[in-house]
Amino acid sequence: MTIEKIFTPQDDAFYAVITHAAGPQGALPLTPQMLMESPSGNLFGMTQNAGMGWDANRLTGKEVLIIGTQGGIRAGDGRPIALGYHTGHWEIGMQMQAAAKEITRSGGIPFAAFVSDPCDGRSQGTHGMFDSLPYRNDAAIVFRRLIRSLPTRRAVIGVATCDKGLPATMIALAAMHNLPTILVPGGATLPHSALAPSGQAVWLEIARQSARAVSELDNRGITTRDILTDKAIENAMVIHAAFGGSTNLLLHIPAIAHAAGCTIPDVEHWTRVNRRVPRLVSVLPNGPDYHPTVRAFLAGGVPEVMLHLRDLGLLHLDAMTVTGQTVGENLDWWQASERRVRFRQCLREQDGVDPNDVILPPEKAKAKGLTSTVCFPTGNIAPEGSVIKATAIDPSVVGEDGVYRHTGRVRVFVSEAQAIKAIKREEIEQGDIMVVIGGGPSGTGMEETYQLTSALKHISWGKTVSLITDARFSGVSTGACFGHVSPEALAGGPIGKLRDNDIIEIAVDRLTLTGSVNFIGTADNPLTPEEGARELARRQTHPDLHAHDFLPDDTRLWAALQSVSGGTWKGCIYDTDKIIEVINAGKKALGI
Repeated sequence: MTIEKIFTPQDDAFYAVITHAAGPQGALPLTPQMLMESPSGNLFGMTQNAGMGWDANRLTGKEVLIIGTQGGIRAGDGRPIALGYHTGHWEIGMQMQAAAKEITRSGGIPFAAFVSDPCDGRSQGTHGMFDSLPYRNDAAIVFRRLIRSLPTRRAVIGVATCDKGLPATMIALAAMHNLPTILVPGGATLPHSALAPSGQAVWLEIARQSARAVSELDNRGITTRDILTDKAIENAMVIHAAFGGSTNLLLHIPAIAHAAGCTIPDVEHWTRVNRRVPRLVSVLPNGPDYHPTVRAFLAGGVPEVMLHLRDLGLLHLDAMTVTGQTVGENLDWWQASERRVRFRQCLREQDGVDPNDVILPPEKAKAKGLTSTVCFPTGNIAPEGSVIKATAIDPSVVGEDGVYRHTGRVRVFVSEAQAIKAIKREEIEQGDIMVVIGGGPSGTGMEETYQLTSALKHISWGKTVSLITDARFSGVSTGACFGHVSPEALAGGPIGKLRDNDIIEIAVDRLTLTGSVNFIGTADNPLTPEEGARELARRQTHPDLHAHDFLPDDTRLWAALQSVSGGTWKGCIYDTDKIIEVINAGKKALGI
C-alpha cells in the first residue's frame, strides 16, 4: 500500500472542520463557600462533567466511581466491533451501565474507568502466560491510581471477572480503607452474587442492587476497613474450602489481606481451615457430579453453602458485610427469602435437579464421599511446601484408606514446552513422575501449566503420572499435580537439583489432608528422605535450568519485588517498606 492510499480520506467530510461550537447550557452550581474552600481541581472537574454532557443542575450529586475490566468494543445490539480477549469480560460493560443508571436514578453522578485483563486460557502454552500473574499486581496499582485520581468520589464499585481481573480489582478495592467499596460478581459482594448467569436479568439486577448498597454504606459511614477484617478473610478461606476452589486463591487471598491491612494467612492457617471444613459442593471440575456453575447459583450459591457452615459453627457470624448487616443477619434473611425458594424451585423444574445434590448438606456430602480439597505436602523436594487439590486425583488410583501413593521414576523438564513435547511424542511412560522446573516467579512469572494436566487427562493411563512443578495450575486442572513447590528452582530450591531417573516417593492422604513429596535416591542407590535431603544439598542445580529466554523485563522486575516481599506464600505481593529496606541495604553495600 502506498503512502497516498494510507492518507486518502474516505469522503470530503474529512475537510469540513468546525472552528466554533456552542458550549454546554446552564451555569455551574458554584457557591461562595465552594469558591473559597474547594481545591481548584474540584471546580475544574465540574466544568469537565458539564463538558461531557452532564446536566449542570445535577452536578452536586454523590459521585460514585465504577471500575471495570470490560474488554472489546460492542455495538448496541451486542455484535463485536472489536473483540476482547475473552468472553468473561465481553459483557460486563452491561453491568457497569446498569449500576451507573441506578446511581443516576438516585440523584448521584456515576463515573467509569477501565483496566481490561488478559485471558489465561488464550495464553496457555505461549509467552503471553509470562505476564498473567504479574498483570494482577500491575492492574491493581493502576486501579488504585485511578480511584485516587478522582478525589471527589464517595464510593467505588468494582465489576470484573475471571482469573486475574477479579483479584486485581478486589486488591485495589481492599486498599481503599476509608471508602465504601463493593465488588459486583464476587469478593466483598452482596449475598448470592457470585456465579450469576451472564447477560440475564438477575445478573443486571445484582449490579443495580450493588449500586444501592454501596450508597447506603456511604450514608452510614461504613468503609472497607470495617468490612475487610481478619474475620472476613477467614470466612472467605472457609467458603473456598467448602466449594473446593482453585489453588490460585492461595495467591490472591494473601494479597487482598495485605492490601486491606489484615493478617496474611500462612500455610498453617490454610491447612487448619481445609482440615476442618467439609467440601459441600459438587460441580465442575471436582465432581463427583459435574454440575455446571449455573446450577450452583440456582441451588443457592455462596449463601446456601454458608447456611451449612453456620450450622457447623465454622463462620464468624458477627463480621460486617457490604449489606451493612453482619454475616449472621444476612443468612437469616437468605434462609427465609423468596429469592432462595424460587431459584431452588427453578433448578428442580428446569433441569430436574435436586438443589441438595449440587450443594449438599454435610451428612449427605460425607455419605457421597466428598472430601476436603487443598493439601500442602512438604518434603525434601519442597521444604517450604507445595499445594495440590487432593480431590482432583482420580479416585481409581487412591487406596481404600483414602491415601494416594506413588513411587516412580523422575523425568525432568526445564520448561513447560519441553514437557508437553515429551507427552505428544509419547516419551512419558505409565507411572512416571514429571518434574517441570524453572516455572516459578523468577523463571516464567509463575506460569500456569494447565495444558500439561489436560494432555495427561486424555491419555488412558495419564492418571498414573504425577506432575511436580514450581509453577502453578489452573482451577480446572485435574490429576496428581503438585504446584507452588517452594523454594523455586531458580532460588536454589531442591526441586532444581533433581535428575532423570531419580526416584520420588509421594503420599497424599485425602482424608487428613497430609502429604509428603520426597526424593529417595535412585533404583541403584535407595535413600531415606533424610539421606535424600543431604544428597540434594550436595548436588549442583540442573545444568539446563535458566530463566526463560523470552521472560519480559516487566516480569523480571515483578519477580524480584515479590521475592523480597515474601514470595509465593505471601501472595506475590509488593511490600513497599521491605522493598525500600532491601534497596537501601543494596545501595549501601554497593556504595551508591
